[in-house]
Amino acid sequence: MTKRKSSTSKKQSNSSTLIFATMVIAVALVGGVIFLMNSSAETTVTASIQSEKISANDYMADFAEGTSNHVLIDVRTPEEFNSGHIAGAINIPVQELSERLSEVPDDKEIVVYCRSGNRSATASDILTNGGYEGVYDMGGIIAWQQAGFPIE
Repeated sequence: MTKRKSSTSKKQSNSSTLIFATMVIAVALVGGVIFLMNSSAETTVTASIQSEKISANDYMADFAEGTSNHVLIDVRTPEEFNSGHIAGAINIPVQELSERLSEVPDDKEIVVYCRSGNRSATASDILTNGGYEGVYDMGGIIAWQQAGFPIE
């Protein structure tokens, strides 16, 4: 008779252990689902803050000739900047932009450009990921010159 009681106790203990393990797994799964839902909500918010593309003509109409309070950033190298740039631009190379965000005002709209448009796209991402709003990617100075606008 002693063996039967022991066998029944083991079955109850195994059953309790199984129930406990099932509950732990269920809680972990629910926690994981909640974590993933929160992560995707944050990703959606981050993704919704994006820069806008702007053409050279739109820049001239909306910024250069308008009353817009903005900063124009040339993200090319200093050598490229010194070889010719758009009037009023400041030079912050894209490779340095992350470390020099404190030089970029957060109370003005920001327009970035480079040579062909690749670095300006990267700079736009750096700025928007840094929390800046009102960021415009004008692409490259090549398009600016093709539109007939001057450089200094």
